[in-house]
Amino acid sequence: MAASRSRRVWLFDLDNTLHHASHAIFPEINRLMNAYIARVLGDDHGPADAETVNRVRLEYYLKYGVTMLGMVRHHGVDAEHFLQAAHDIDGLTSMIRAERGLRRRLRQLPGKKILLTNAPAGYAGKVLRRLRLHTHFDAHVPVEQMRVHRQLQPKPSVRFLRHFLARERLRARDCVLVEDSVDNLRAARKLGIRTVLLRHYIPASGRKPDGRVRSAACVDVAVHDIRRLSNYRKIIGNL
Repeated sequence: MAASRSRRVWLFDLDNTLHHASHAIFPEINRLMNAYIARVLGDDHGPADAETVNRVRLEYYLKYGVTMLGMVRHHGVDAEHFLQAAHDIDGLTSMIRAERGLRRRLRQLPGKKILLTNAPAGYAGKVLRRLRLHTHFDAHVPVEQMRVHRQLQPKPSVRFLRHFLARERLRARDCVLVEDSVDNLRAARKLGIRTVLLRHYIPASGRKPDGRVRSAACVDVAVHDIRRLSNYRKIIGNL
């Protein structure tokens, strides 16, 4: 996927960026993931208790950026099986919430658009089809494809982002990453990718006591929603 020297490339996250995952979907993913971890950590007497599960989840998240990698590396879990189990949500489409006019607003953004999500392909496809966005992206890069030398390296892996740019023949300065995660934006900024923090769906835990969203030096611009990206020239200048 080669980009011309003047062409802009938008890299979009999915959950809490293109839709409001924290509304109902994330709580269900957390429930399914906890149940899976409890079974893996359990013994002949039954699944592990909630305190153990929460401790292990936090430990792996802080160490690897995603719980999945810890489960793979320390417990021999199959990554795709883990992800599918955690995203096998009954009634998924009824839980999806997103801002109005999303398709039109994405069409207004010039250049390529690539989905870059730590979610598995099956789940991401269902969400995109429900939002009628599946044809609005030049490429979909789910977590299964985030590999370097066959090893999973999901966001916020700088190694994967560098590998991805080289593989697709993209220049970092031509790219803009739109995300709800400061950690992921920080990794992108290290490579010279422009960064946009989308604040609309960030839960209370990611906000200051006065309700404002926590930001960081790695964020070039923070916007409330996708609609604000229509002023892209003011936001990120001319690439």
